[in-house]
Amino acid sequence: MVAAVATKSDVRDLGLASRGRARIEWAAAEMPVLRQLRDRFARERPLKGLRIAACLHVTTETANLAITLAQGGAELWVCASNPLSTQDDVAAALVAEHSMAVFSIKGEDEGTYYRHIRTVLSAKPDFTMDDGADLVSVLHKGEAGDIARVIGGTEETTTGVIRLQSMERNKVLKYPIVAVNEAMTKHFFDNRYGTGQSALDGVIRATNILLAGRTIVVCGYGWCGRGVAARARGMGAQVIVTEVDPLRGLEAVMDGFRVLPMAKAAREGDVFITVTGGYNVLDRRHFQRMKSGAILCNAGHFNDEINLPALLELAGGKKRPVRDFVEEYLLADGRKIYVLADGRLVNLGAAEGHPASVMDMSFANQALAAEWVVKNRAKLKPKVYVVPEPIDREIARLKLRAIGVEVDRLSREQRAYASSWQSGT
Repeated sequence: MVAAVATKSDVRDLGLASRGRARIEWAAAEMPVLRQLRDRFARERPLKGLRIAACLHVTTETANLAITLAQGGAELWVCASNPLSTQDDVAAALVAEHSMAVFSIKGEDEGTYYRHIRTVLSAKPDFTMDDGADLVSVLHKGEAGDIARVIGGTEETTTGVIRLQSMERNKVLKYPIVAVNEAMTKHFFDNRYGTGQSALDGVIRATNILLAGRTIVVCGYGWCGRGVAARARGMGAQVIVTEVDPLRGLEAVMDGFRVLPMAKAAREGDVFITVTGGYNVLDRRHFQRMKSGAILCNAGHFNDEINLPALLELAGGKKRPVRDFVEEYLLADGRKIYVLADGRLVNLGAAEGHPASVMDMSFANQALAAEWVVKNRAKLKPKVYVVPEPIDREIARLKLRAIGVEVDRLSREQRAYASSWQSGT
């Protein structure tokens, strides 16, 4: 851990800071768990002297996490984990109001995106917070930063966890990372309720279409897919699910959804939403079968789920914007296919991401995981860890208390019964 360095930044407009401050405060009112942690962190300073490189979606909710970590004694260097997910007023407020080093501009090109990541790593962090593992990947490739000094990190999303687990299997991961995504209070609520609502919010804001009566194809039935499918049905859509996992496919059937191979679903869908974390889920052969006017979007992390180069080739290399975050591809046979938010996260590219009350739990996991790594760093190995169950349960307890809900506790007799092998019929 090193002394603080001079704060620098690269944001769109510091003049947006006052608007960003108001929106950060609005989100804070919906994040009672993080507020309770912030109060404790301010008293105990468990992250004192820790320099954190955070590659996250720069939103009002992330800002409240960053402020909580700073209250705990950390120094924050922040960049975006997606070129379209930054809220420019929030980035400005973190710089102007909280003296944080922020390098994040909505709509930045790929070169600027990676330059920002390298800039944050050049601060020689002790800890990384990632959403998608781009920061960790750049650091491990030796493109920037000093990996030897990093004591640990956290990862926010499924795609990043998959990449990190691959690094661990290949014995190239150099420090311990906690998979925040695997916490029940994260994937159970953030992925299902957060993505379920915010993905459809992004579709509606970008297109202003009526979902009722349309056929929506949800590609993938993990926690995110479950949420998107349920919310789409709740808004009156006819929902088709596609899957590669027979267990999840069976679950979707038992939940009352039609399950089809993508080759068949491609002919029926009006709106396609990918939530797999996979590659080319919507591919050339699917585009060739889609009806004119089909709308494609992605709620997974990277824009690899839709084969955009193949779609552009089918359109003769031509596309045009028709609305904010909506591009039209005119195919040779006259059909039109629309792509939202450049195939990137539609909920953050075309809307505001998850509701703050959901991110409250996800970011509480981030804060407590960072504290746990600092306390346990001497015995941690360079591998991917899940969030310890006591942390997960404590977050659930704090959330229930904050919303005025009580649950029962086991009596002494019930605890004894639950731990005994002697009782039976």
